[in-house]
Amino acid sequence: MTEDPRISLRLHFESGLTFGRGKADLLQAIDDEGSISAAGRRMGMSYRRAWSLVEEMNAHFAAPLVDSSRGGAHGGGAQLTARGRQVLADYRALEALLRDQGAGALGRLRAGQRSAPA
Repeated sequence: MTEDPRISLRLHFESGLTFGRGKADLLQAIDDEGSISAAGRRMGMSYRRAWSLVEEMNAHFAAPLVDSSRGGAHGGGAQLTARGRQVLADYRALEALLRDQGAGALGRLRAGQRSAPA
């Protein structure tokens, strides 16, 4: 059972990019799997959707977050660039800060809630 409410972080950039847990998790999956396709499968999304999200992220940063090579006889692959690793680390640090520093306020909000109807 998850606690209600939960804190989630979503960043809205002036460039139009929205970056939240899903995109951060996709970057982590690409880093773990070495493949956009495998990362998409792990997250339950199509390759096309995963590729589209990678293209969107790459287009909105000064340097790409993911470097990929085409498939073929030896298969392709993907890896996070230095910028991609930094973006992921910074996002995770902000998540941890929000979770740790917001725990007291979240507890007070939770305590003030009515019980859910039966």
